[in-house]
Amino acid sequence: MITSAKRVHLQKLTKTFITSNRGEVKAVQQVDLNIEPGEFVTLLGPSGCGKTTILRMVAGFEPPTSGAIIIGDEDVSALTPDKRDLGMVFQNYALFPHLNVYNNIGYGLKLKKLPTSEVKERVEEALKMVQMDDFSSRVPSQMSGGQQQRVALVRALVMQPGVLLFDEPLSNLDAKLRVHMRDEIRKIQKEVGITTIYVTHDQSEAMAVSDKVVIMNLGVIQQVGSPQEVYQSPSNEFVANFIGKANILDAKITNKSAEDTTLMIHGTPFKVRQVVSYEVGADVRIVVRPESIIIGEGPFKANVTKSIYMGDNQDYELDFDGMIIKATDFNPVAKTVYPEKTALEFSFDPKSVYIL
Repeated sequence: MITSAKRVHLQKLTKTFITSNRGEVKAVQQVDLNIEPGEFVTLLGPSGCGKTTILRMVAGFEPPTSGAIIIGDEDVSALTPDKRDLGMVFQNYALFPHLNVYNNIGYGLKLKKLPTSEVKERVEEALKMVQMDDFSSRVPSQMSGGQQQRVALVRALVMQPGVLLFDEPLSNLDAKLRVHMRDEIRKIQKEVGITTIYVTHDQSEAMAVSDKVVIMNLGVIQQVGSPQEVYQSPSNEFVANFIGKANILDAKITNKSAEDTTLMIHGTPFKVRQVVSYEVGADVRIVVRPESIIIGEGPFKANVTKSIYMGDNQDYELDFDGMIIKATDFNPVAKTVYPEKTALEFSFDPKSVYIL
């Protein structure tokens, strides 16, 4: 399937709504974002953060209050959706219930008045891509949610758009099918090489499919980076708490070198493998992920307040000088499991502590 992936550039994109009870609401504020051709970018954040509003503005369903939407080399801010060279996959699939799979996929091609032979070739190729060759005569009511989502995906791709948009496409599927479909979407996106903008509130979904994740809150971009960057090196406490689980502790910088930094954490010195611009003596906040806590040895002491067996891991809550921190110990069958009310020693993986 041939597509000509296009670059998307959002410049100072802003959307303000006027409401009867809250007055002026800034849903999106001065958003600058560059998406390269063929890149898979996810907009991620809590409800009301502005991610869906951005997608709707890119799609042409919502006019921006100010700013520009550049697709390829063209400012499309004032163009209608059909003039923007976009495909879109909706949350509720938006299939025509009275048309079979073949005609659902071919509908847009027929509107473009393409020759019947080309429509047939493109639709058959699309059905092979999602392994649904035998489903062409079925109507949506005869298919599962996952099958309908596949049809919605290739219906968008068959138009060979420059950019593909997804609006929470997996939220109506059960947990196991969501995992399967997200892998399917990513596989097809890589095969086709299409520029993709994907909206979700599911962190694991965003981490699994994205080249780049855009974390948003209150209409403002908080961080843009690879899944690894936003998880391991969050730009602020909001990102640290929103992506995965995080323990955030107070510390003081007592020494630093060209290779590491020594912190005083609850009265105990601890060296981490991060170089910072802070001066010695500065008070800082540090992020420690639960899986970065080493249970059973180390300079710190705590009491176990919760110990839960999860199969492949043991989850703990530890009372550390009056502060509750979360820890995860993997493969507990091969390790000591500490019950509640146990006093234990622990440490942090020095390469995994991140100074905000």
